[in-house]
Amino acid sequence: MMLAALLATAGVLIVSPAGPYRTITEALERAGPGDRIVVRGGTYREPLLRITKRIELIGEGGPILIGGAHGVLEILADSVVVRGLIIEGIEPSQVEDRAGIRIRGAAACRIEDNVFRDTFFALYAEGARDCLVLRNRIIGPGRTDAGSGNGIHIWRSVRMTVEGNDVRGHRDGMYLEFSPHAALRDNVVVGNARYGLHFMRSDTCRYERNRFEKNGAGVAVMYSRAVSMVGNRFERNWGNAAYGLLLKDISDGEIRDNRFTRNTVGLYLEDSNRNQIQGNTFSGNGWAVRVMANATDNRFERNAFQGNTFDVATNSQSTSSVFDGNWWDRYRGYDLDRDGRGDVPFRPVRLFSLIMEQYEPTVILLRSAFVDMLDAAERLLPVLTPQGLVDSHPLMVRLR
Repeated sequence: MMLAALLATAGVLIVSPAGPYRTITEALERAGPGDRIVVRGGTYREPLLRITKRIELIGEGGPILIGGAHGVLEILADSVVVRGLIIEGIEPSQVEDRAGIRIRGAAACRIEDNVFRDTFFALYAEGARDCLVLRNRIIGPGRTDAGSGNGIHIWRSVRMTVEGNDVRGHRDGMYLEFSPHAALRDNVVVGNARYGLHFMRSDTCRYERNRFEKNGAGVAVMYSRAVSMVGNRFERNWGNAAYGLLLKDISDGEIRDNRFTRNTVGLYLEDSNRNQIQGNTFSGNGWAVRVMANATDNRFERNAFQGNTFDVATNSQSTSSVFDGNWWDRYRGYDLDRDGRGDVPFRPVRLFSLIMEQYEPTVILLRSAFVDMLDAAERLLPVLTPQGLVDSHPLMVRLR
């Protein structure tokens, strides 16, 4: 124990199967504020570990912390750093949200370069502030909604940064609620049972360069204002109720430079108003964009539409959303004055899409000669498709 006391005095406490500390619990009891606990390779089965002091908990050599019928780490102090741990094996519960790491009411913590495997909830933050969640690898159990929690769950927290994480096999890959001013950047969120990102009641958040792929229902962003989603990829979210990105009651947002590829619905807007949708690419989707009648004053500019079954669909013949200066692969107009914009307006809403909104079983006619005839008739005499959903200045050349 003399060596352990000497190391503790120096501010570094070593935990390993051979000592000087054999349990993390003992090292946490002995550590003082500002100390570093280094956990070396091995397997550790301990009670829930509560961090109540400003320390660094650092793994070396891939130490494995196993939960069981309880969570693994609970952080209650500010400025805690947790790095390099493998956390696994937390049993699901119907009565408590067990997590690999839970941040409770703490500020300025860093959770980085850890691996979470089969942890029910991986990281759970509640009442946290100004924390960083960086470069963690999170692998869920791949079970149904009831058997899996969320990968990264943030609730009533402020100014959280989630960057460079890989999240797979959970219920929702990332979930945020009542958490304004968050930033999510460069995350890969793939193969989660419900949503890649489920986001509610969190204003002034920014999502950049994330990839959301093959999640059960795609991404849902709801009940928020001033949300920016820039440079993200929404890919291969297929299913009866699947979307690349669903916006519900989102106002004054920015949806820019994203790629929507091979989704059932690329972008869906319901009761969402005054959003700027610019510079996005919609390719190979069933419906590229669906704008409901209660989504008003949204503006679509400089977007590219290619290879979609339906470019734009709506459930009303009147709308106040505006399409102007987009590129459409189905546009067959001309540009006599050579200003790069078509001289003939383009109507992106196919008549058959309006029929499908009212009678979904008619989808079986989609590839029929009857639908081709409807399209031709509507181009010659456009009287049934919405007058407002017209691109008056379609681009002749795709911008990118």
